[in-house]
Amino acid sequence: MENTLKKYLPERAVPLCFDLVRDYHVHLKIVNERVTRHGDYRRLPNGHHQITVNATLNKYRFLITLVHEVAHLVAFEKYGRNIKPHGLEWKRTFQYLMLPFIRPEIFPSKLLPLLAQHFKNPKASSSTDANLSIALKQFDLVESDKTYVFELPIGSLFRIYNGKLFKKGNKKVKRYECVELETGKMYLFQPNAEVELIND
Repeated sequence: MENTLKKYLPERAVPLCFDLVRDYHVHLKIVNERVTRHGDYRRLPNGHHQITVNATLNKYRFLITLVHEVAHLVAFEKYGRNIKPHGLEWKRTFQYLMLPFIRPEIFPSKLLPLLAQHFKNPKASSSTDANLSIALKQFDLVESDKTYVFELPIGSLFRIYNGKLFKKGNKKVKRYECVELETGKMYLFQPNAEVELIND
């Protein structure tokens, strides 16, 4: 397991992650990319704990995702199954588990202030923290041909991963109002949502 983790994690994070996986009896599966999630945690019918993480994540996002999912397991075990998946108990657990990793030996120094800010009140997904998400993207293994919604001019047409077409509207607080062309329905997009620009 330790050799497998070396392929996906920052080198100095491997022993700590190995301890988490071993101590909490996690069955870790590294899977092909899923567009809608970086990872997930499930308690299997036999009582074992399974965590899946996308193989395509860069090593820093892989680390954050793995610890995020272990935090679900630990929070459910400690506080019971009736807590909210991303409620206060999970946030505190995630902060506690992540603390040993937020160090310059593990993360590049330019990510540390963004991580410190993010972990004051961690979100359900690191992708909803636009600043952190954009900073993490610089370390992706494969360069994307996608564009962020915030980079598009108002009125631009774009396609998302499932093929649906949208027209970008105005910013409303933190997110952008975008109309789905087929239905006329309004949707809110995070500024760092990755989309494919459609040139007229």
